Amino acid sequence: MSVCFDNIKDASNVLRNVVHRTPVFTSQTLDKLTNNRVFFKCENLQKMGAFKIRGAYYAMSKVDNDHVLAYSSGNHAQAMALAGKLLGKHTVIIMPEDAPQVKLDATAGYGAEIITYNRDEVTREDLAQQIAKERNLTIIPPYDHVDIVAGQGTAAKELLEDVGDLDYLLVPCGGGGLLSGSAISSKALCKECKVIGVEPEQANDAEKSFATKKLHTVHNPQTIADGARTPSLGEVTFPLVLRYVDGMLSVSEEAITDSMHLLWERMKLVVEPTGALGLAALYENKLTVTGKKIGIIISGGNVTIRKSWFGM
Repeated sequence: MSVCFDNIKDASNVLRNVVHRTPVFTSQTLDKLTNNRVFFKCENLQKMGAFKIRGAYYAMSKVDNDHVLAYSSGNHAQAMALAGKLLGKHTVIIMPEDAPQVKLDATAGYGAEIITYNRDEVTREDLAQQIAKERNLTIIPPYDHVDIVAGQGTAAKELLEDVGDLDYLLVPCGGGGLLSGSAISSKALCKECKVIGVEPEQANDAEKSFATKKLHTVHNPQTIADGARTPSLGEVTFPLVLRYVDGMLSVSEEAITDSMHLLWERMKLVVEPTGALGLAALYENKLTVTGKKIGIIISGGNVTIRKSWFGM
């Protein structure tokens, strides 16, 4: 069970007229701040607001069953719901009770059936297996699936095709689907590009796993970056990360929120906390390089904007 660049090229063909080829933005202000040339792949401007539609649609397009199930804190849920709507399949989504309301609302808006659960009482994987067996549903997990990885890898493929060779590529890491897919694309298109995964310090299981070459897990990590609150890398993604990724970094909660605000104020981009992880690594000087050409994947923009922030 592995993924190669041919799988990503096939996914790219399937997705060509389905997803947006999202733009690459630059900022002279952020170039000056980081002392590098930075290219942002804006998956926050993707359909349903995140890269997840790439893997969800590609994986679902290869399933014969018209009834599928997924579990997610938000973006995979929305992606599966939208993919199901586009492909004419019924989707059942298991979501935590404390998932961001904007993501719950969007998932329901795409027509999915939502089942909520308490993170402290049951694991979503166990609940998914139970419901799938009872209702004869095909499970498509959020990251630990070869077709999911292949679909996610198309984002980095597009970035490298649009901007050419990079010295570094910074990619948010939760369960490793986007990171491993991005690394496969990078090594195929630009062998010298160093691919670095970035996750919150409070959810740095992948950093520990990468360093020790043994899988580490965390339980319900408390981080603002809800897209990175996964317990661990997966059986599919962990070997791919070890094979293709060059390094892992973790960043503070303060750096994440500061980077969100920078992207908002300087580039007028609405970015969710997980989507700001790559910039946070530069902002917090976790990647200490200058004069380099650096790609950053902004993974999503599904964040609740509260009226109270504006005195309303």
